Amino acid sequence: MLAFLIQRVLQAIFVMFVVALISFSLFHYVGDPVLNMLGQEATEADRAALRAQLGLDQPVVVQFWQFIVNAAQFEFGISYRSARSVSDLILERLPATLELAIISAIFAVVMGIVLGIYTAIQRGNWLSKFIMTASLIGVSLPTFLICILLIYVFAVELGWLPAFGRGQVVDLGWWNTGLLTGSGLRSLILPAITLGLFQLTLIMRLVRAEMLEVLRTDYIKFARARGLSKRVVNLRHALKNTLIPVITIIGLQLGTIIAFAIITETVFQWPGVGALFITAVRFVDVPVMAAYLMMIALVFVVINLVVDLLYYAVDPRLRVQGGAK
Repeated sequence: MLAFLIQRVLQAIFVMFVVALISFSLFHYVGDPVLNMLGQEATEADRAALRAQLGLDQPVVVQFWQFIVNAAQFEFGISYRSARSVSDLILERLPATLELAIISAIFAVVMGIVLGIYTAIQRGNWLSKFIMTASLIGVSLPTFLICILLIYVFAVELGWLPAFGRGQVVDLGWWNTGLLTGSGLRSLILPAITLGLFQLTLIMRLVRAEMLEVLRTDYIKFARARGLSKRVVNLRHALKNTLIPVITIIGLQLGTIIAFAIITETVFQWPGVGALFITAVRFVDVPVMAAYLMMIALVFVVINLVVDLLYYAVDPRLRVQGGAK
């Protein structure tokens, strides 16, 4: 187990190093930050002073090392657009993104597993066929179109839910949440459904396919021959083995939810990190773009590490192979 953990941690460190190199290149070779911050009217002395303050007068190797040290401390410099610390900007918007991502992930995982089990067990049922047909919508339609359809139906036509914004939030120290207010909960429904719909359909279809495969195995037939009830066979024996390969996909989808919240946050004007990144791209705010890239890479690295450890804990074959080595 220890050797497995060390190997995965070293792989994660290597991935973050590569991402840091890409982010540094984005910093170093996309425009001149001094010109962007001071403008064309600044004197050469002003530019030299700011360049020295930012450490841009150092050799490239020294700058890259300093960038890695600062990134490890969650420091990414000053935003070109707002002249504020990039770390402060991200921390201000991170609660909104995490809140949306967590609710979307819970919605996608719970509903995906439940519907996947139901459509596998009741595959000849008319409701199961309807669910499978409707699931094609979540797979086929692009996210921005789903956003527009939900806004049109539930906000414009029915008037049940707000079309944009986060609603009223409550400050809990450095964290702010809309889960404690009525308008915050209502504002969360449409973007959470939009963001989680694709992941829901993917998880549901994967669980269904794995469940059908497991139900055809010999040990399930033996369990039925022993007189065990359908509930015990399906939920205790079949589901446990079904979820082993599903864990990996679920982990990757959780990272995808955070990474691809950009479109949902933009359409619903959700004040999260994704919307901040879109604004940074529009104004070529390189420090914010690099910080977002590093943050998303860290999310995927951590999730993949956790998924590998869960996979190792759930699947006894990996433990046997690890012990044999």
